[in-house]
Amino acid sequence: MRRFTEGLYGYAVALFVCLAGAGLFLLVAPQGREEHIPRLDYSITVANFGHTVPFGVWAPQQDPADWVANSNRIAEGENGAQVLYLGYATAKRQHAMFVQSDERPAADFANRMANSDKSVGTQQVGGVAWEQRFRKDKNQRSLVRVLPDVTLVVTGTADWSELGELAGRLQQRAKG
Repeated sequence: MRRFTEGLYGYAVALFVCLAGAGLFLLVAPQGREEHIPRLDYSITVANFGHTVPFGVWAPQQDPADWVANSNRIAEGENGAQVLYLGYATAKRQHAMFVQSDERPAADFANRMANSDKSVGTQQVGGVAWEQRFRKDKNQRSLVRVLPDVTLVVTGTADWSELGELAGRLQQRAKG
């Protein structure tokens, strides 16, 4: 029995047993080949936000095809203003987020959400001009629209067309 546990032969047997065990484990272990992005329904968050703010809430009428809504939250911004965040994984698996608030001054809120105060142009979305901002070091693009009662920001690593697609689906819901 000693010859199986000593020397090169014993080492080879032990190595073979370990590799066979690892191979068996890999053979029977479930192998997930599908991408898993958690999907979160934001309808209750949007409804709750609507009950806490004095303006009509903006939200996508319908999510873009092949996008996954994967985060949502309400937070307190500057001066006690409420902020709604809706996050997505886009069809190209980039990040996009829609943010809105009545925080004042509106320019400060937009600058903070876009991580930039520099306009690089405008983009027409559904006949409405949105201000484009770009922060190169973060590869962050943002579309900003300042309305009298609320500021809307669509931002993320998604390209301009994907951000425009999300912005184009936004509709204001009646207060109530």
